[in-house]
Amino acid sequence: MRQSEDHLVRIAVNREMLEGDLNVPSGAPGVVVFAHGSGSSRHSPRNRHIAQMLRQYGLATLLFDLLTPREEQIDMPLDIFALISVC
Repeated sequence: MRQSEDHLVRIAVNREMLEGDLNVPSGAPGVVVFAHGSGSSRHSPRNRHIAQMLRQYGLATLLFDLLTPREEQIDMPLDIFALISVC
C-alpha cells in the first residue's frame, strides 16, 4: 500500500472559502475528484473509503466540498426531508 497524507486545500470564491482534502501518493499518474454538494461532504465515511481504495492503486484523490460550512448548516435541515421522501 502506498503511504500518503491528506493536505487541506482552500479555494476562495467571492468572500467565502471552499475546502477539500488532497492526498497524492508518490508517483500518482492522475487524480480523482469527489465534488460534494448537498447531502454529503468530504468527511463522508463511504467516500473516504472509496478514496482510500483508489489511493491503494496509486491514484491521487481530492475530496472537495462545494458548500461553505455556513451553507452546509442551512442545507442540513433540508436533508431530513430528502430522506423522508426516499423512505
